[in-house]
Formats: sequence, structure tokens, C-alpha cells
Amino acid sequence: MNRVPFNLGGGELVFVLVIVLIVFGAGKLPDVLGQLGRGVKTFREEATGENKPAATTTTDTTKPS
Repeated sequence: MNRVPFNLGGGELVFVLVIVLIVFGAGKLPDVLGQLGRGVKTFREEATGENKPAATTTTDTTKPS
């Protein structure tokens, strides 16, 4: 049996999607979903401890000839 998160059926999912379209509008929907995806990705990285090492800046101490 295929389970949907939060035990939602097809009708409930359609209802939620319609409400999201009404609130955000079709034009902003890709931006909102992109931000949501980045947030989920960041959350997963933090939760699993798969952080990338912080970028360090180095200064070039050699003098040009």
C-alpha cells in the first residue's frame, strides 16, 4: 500500500494545492517552491551532519616579478 505523508488522500492533496495557488498565485509558485526546496535541503544537511567545510580565504603573499 502506497502511503502519503501525513496520511493525506488525493482529495485533500488537491484541496491543499488549490489553496496554495490562491494564496501565492501561479506566478510566484515556482519561487516559493524553490525556496521551500532549498530550506528542506539545508535542514537535511544540518540534521545529518553533512555540512560542507567553511570556505577559507587565503591571501597571496608572493610579490609579482
